[in-house]
Amino acid sequence: MLTTGVPSRSLRAVSAAVLVSATALVSPAVLPTAAAAVCKDVQVVFARGTDEPPGLGRVGQAFVDSLRGRIGNRSMGVYAVNYPASYDFLAAADGANDASAFIQDVVNTCPNTRLVLGGYSQGAAIIDIITSVPFPAVGFNNPLPPDVPDHVAGLAVFGNPTTKVGLPLTSSPVYGSKAIDLCNFGDPVCSGGDDVPAHRSYGPDGTASQAAAFVAGLL
Repeated sequence: MLTTGVPSRSLRAVSAAVLVSATALVSPAVLPTAAAAVCKDVQVVFARGTDEPPGLGRVGQAFVDSLRGRIGNRSMGVYAVNYPASYDFLAAADGANDASAFIQDVVNTCPNTRLVLGGYSQGAAIIDIITSVPFPAVGFNNPLPPDVPDHVAGLAVFGNPTTKVGLPLTSSPVYGSKAIDLCNFGDPVCSGGDDVPAHRSYGPDGTASQAAAFVAGLL
């Protein structure tokens, strides 16, 4: 399900939706990359799902692999958001702070780099926070400056908790036209369904390729 629309967003709804992501399940992932030292044409920032080991996570890796094959000879950097990804969902604020710091560093040091932001489950909620909350709150103390949207080419989230409460990333008045917010039918994290396997199937089911094609079209 690809959601659209432009309802208002709020920190309360975003924070509440983070708590919904408890059903996110795990799989192996690559280790996170270091902060970018060389400017890339494209820089992906991806936040893994709950209880996945440090790195991009299964969905993030599938998305990055698919996107890399769609951007021709352009260089691409990859950053895995550094945060606990634990069942202490308030710690998602740590991920939001980390992602924001990295994004700001890229914008300041590599102004011509096109940013791609993404996340799965609790990681999707992190992307919601940094794109929707312009002030410090609930542990999030590093909001993005107002010029950052000019550097963001596209956003892709999977199993996004805020979609369940009617606030998909596509509803953002700033980022909505650049975003794809994918929710599998029956996924209990992003919909009213109760099909837990639907939440596990992002990536291999073709959604990573779908998101990569959407983002590549914006680059």
